[in-house]
Amino acid sequence: MDSLKKTNGFTLIEVMIALIILSFSLLALAGLMVTTTKNNSFGNHMTEAATLAQDKLEELRAIRWDTINEGTATDLKNGSTGINYTRNWGVVSNGSLKTVTITINWQDKANHSIRLTSVLSQ
Repeated sequence: MDSLKKTNGFTLIEVMIALIILSFSLLALAGLMVTTTKNNSFGNHMTEAATLAQDKLEELRAIRWDTINEGTATDLKNGSTGINYTRNWGVVSNGSLKTVTITINWQDKANHSIRLTSVLSQ
């Protein structure tokens, strides 16, 4: 009779507890995936904005120093990620130096901006 009471396998309660633990783990991973996706999207926007700022700085470096006019300007850029960026730049002369400040603004779920400042010399 003792050999009939000993069975190999899992009871229904053990299986249910294992499924509950697995369910909580999968829910936690799903939340982590949402956070990771949002962070990747923000990283893509930040990279694109930095590239737009760098492009404008390189454009200003490529022209003759004495033709870089002091003042400010703005243009709009459509990014490859579907975000519209506003690019502002200003040039301030200080003797033989020109300080260039480029600001990129964009909005996804919040307003964001980055600023790049560089000094150009003759």
